Amino acid sequence: MKKTWIVTLETYLRQIKSWSFFFMVISPFLMIALTVGISYASADSAASSKQIAVISDSATLRQSYLKQHATGVNRKITQPTQAKKAMRENHLAGYLTLSTTTDRVRADYHGNNSLSSGIQAQVQNFLSQYQQAQNYQDAKLTAKQQRLLARTPVFKQHIATKAGTTNLTRTISFWILITMIYIILITYSSITAQEIASEKGTKIMEIIFSSTTATSYFVGKIAGIMLVILTQIGIYLLGGWAGYSIAVNNAALKPLLADNQALINGVIHNLFNINLLFLFLGVVIYTILAAYSGALVAKAEDASKAAQPVVMLSMLAFFAAFPFQNNLDALAVKILSYIPFFSSYFMPMRIINNTANCGEQLISLTILLATIGLFALYVGRQYQRLMLQTDSQNLWQHLLKRLRHQ
Repeated sequence: MKKTWIVTLETYLRQIKSWSFFFMVISPFLMIALTVGISYASADSAASSKQIAVISDSATLRQSYLKQHATGVNRKITQPTQAKKAMRENHLAGYLTLSTTTDRVRADYHGNNSLSSGIQAQVQNFLSQYQQAQNYQDAKLTAKQQRLLARTPVFKQHIATKAGTTNLTRTISFWILITMIYIILITYSSITAQEIASEKGTKIMEIIFSSTTATSYFVGKIAGIMLVILTQIGIYLLGGWAGYSIAVNNAALKPLLADNQALINGVIHNLFNINLLFLFLGVVIYTILAAYSGALVAKAEDASKAAQPVVMLSMLAFFAAFPFQNNLDALAVKILSYIPFFSSYFMPMRIINNTANCGEQLISLTILLATIGLFALYVGRQYQRLMLQTDSQNLWQHLLKRLRHQ
């Protein structure tokens, strides 16, 4: 066991100290930061060109409007000449002039394009309220009469279910989960296959196998790679938690998050349950297959070809999930949710959509665990012979040969 842990630690440290691991971990954060930065800069520039100015000879009238509708208004511009200059420089969408006569309040908008329906509604609502207040004053109504005239009808919506939010939650959870599985599998299948294939037929392997069993060495290799995967997932989880915490405390994003809190909670629930275990075990079984493929190559120079069978199988499972996204009652989905190499994609789909009960989940999980154990035992027993063979057969010839001799 001690030698197995030594191999595990050596494999783990060699992987996480490499520049490839660093860039693999940091690249999603860089992409997100770049996307957010560009979006923020473009949104800030676009926002300034979509603002309007509010101009009025009456400071009271202008302040009344700004007090109710300050969003999208450039407060610095107070004169028509300033507004016209800003429009020519594309820093302003237009300007609104407010004026009053003896019995009317009026608004005139000057711009290259018409106001959006939302801003038009705001202006119309302000004019109605201000005009009504002026009418009450001119009519010399009592306070009671004003309250009677201010009464409005009541309209409420009573929604029985939130089917739309539920469906959106399931769709988002589905895409996040299978994309995570696919990316991790593709990445670490190649890493594992090349890690194993690079040692193919080397003298150092003869020395290693003389001091420890091939099974212990193989288990140590797989365990080391599993720790690397867990490290990367852990970093992403911490990064996601930190990003969410920043967004919650951001004044601009806080209302948006509050409006979609039910959606966010639903997605988090769908990801952080037994689906995470299926994801991890799916990575384990594909990693063992990748190690087996790496051991089957003819020589270390063929390491780049070692991951071909694993990549093809993971692509098949990934794309096979698409047609059944909205047809989870199909017999093929139920069958594939119990078959190793496919169950990590299909059973989480059923769990997200509540079409698999606890018993079905445990049966699928038990089959997957048993397959991982038996497959690891088989590869471990064959590992020494596979790693020391030096014939000239290619990967596919070796694989077909092994299948014929089973």
